[in-house]
Amino acid sequence: MDPKANILVVDDNPSVRDLLREGLEAFGYEVQTAASAAEARRRIEAGGEFDLVLCDIDMPGERGTDLLKWIRSYDPDIAVMMVTGIDDAGTAVQAMLGGAADYVCKPFSLPEVRARTERALEKRRLTIENRMYQDHLERLVDERTREVLQAMARIRGLHEQLKSAYDATLTALMIALDYRDTETQGHSLRVVEYTTRLAQEMGIGEPELTAIRRGAMLHDVGKIGIPDAILRKPGPLNEEEQEIMRLHAQLGYDMLKDIEFLADSAEIVLAHQEKWDGSGYPRGLREEQIPIGARLFAVADTFDAMTSDRPYRAALPYERARQEMIDYAGTQFDPQVVEAFLRVPPEEWDQIRARVQEVLDRRPSGIPEQILARIASGATSSS
Repeated sequence: MDPKANILVVDDNPSVRDLLREGLEAFGYEVQTAASAAEARRRIEAGGEFDLVLCDIDMPGERGTDLLKWIRSYDPDIAVMMVTGIDDAGTAVQAMLGGAADYVCKPFSLPEVRARTERALEKRRLTIENRMYQDHLERLVDERTREVLQAMARIRGLHEQLKSAYDATLTALMIALDYRDTETQGHSLRVVEYTTRLAQEMGIGEPELTAIRRGAMLHDVGKIGIPDAILRKPGPLNEEEQEIMRLHAQLGYDMLKDIEFLADSAEIVLAHQEKWDGSGYPRGLREEQIPIGARLFAVADTFDAMTSDRPYRAALPYERARQEMIDYAGTQFDPQVVEAFLRVPPEEWDQIRARVQEVLDRRPSGIPEQILARIASGATSSS
């Protein structure tokens, strides 16, 4: 933790402002407060040198997401962490895709705020240091080759650290999306690992493997834009509701396509509901028109759905799922991907499921128990 970091707390609720200010000051930070987005902008424009802005999303007048967009344009070196109610977690997730370093849900604990603040400041430090090294290299590359090579090694290390930080954020997002649908908790984690194993079986290596993993991880991110009344409906969807649900692939693609390191993964998100025979959506792609990552995902996703318990049926045995894969090879699935699936011993799939369950049993350490329970039950709180 950097005890000299300057933090601006923005919240229209004076009790929340005071709680965050006192707590962060106790942790060694310099803290100022603002009661609105407009006041926050004035403080920043007046020369306030802030390392982090901790901003409520839902405020009267200008929302926190508008302030985030302005800060990213005015001074990208200022890290922004959003504060939200559980009922607005989807907006917080979209804010992260728009450049927020992290978010915390109300009600929060001060230790949780501290941990997330330290993580956001560390991510900011790495980003600034990486840029400084890149600028330095541009000046020295022609005259100091040896020093440049050493600095490049340092940059590679920083890049790996940033990559790890991005992947940790994506994993947290994936878990949050799964908590929104209590019937399929753990589904995304399992599908990521199943898809990865299939890709390895087909000889796919880096960097394509990372793009495929991220695409599988974020395949349902577009469901953020689907109303809960449809997403959580206990019975079958009517025709109009089905049309709305089918929008999630396009919505997810639109969220990710302009993020440079997710561009290839966005194509997988867009195509993850396509079928080998062209009967899928949204574009009716067929055969090798479908990205290989989406073809791998289709087999992994269906396998997990069939072998997982649902409220309306028990999990199917492996042999039944195996036969379904064989029956639908060449119509729903790429036959070569099905062949790869059949080459993997059944016990390997069981081992993957067991490893994922261990992760689920540990639960994310940054989310208090009461918040996990409220997310799982679909309860809401005021932001």
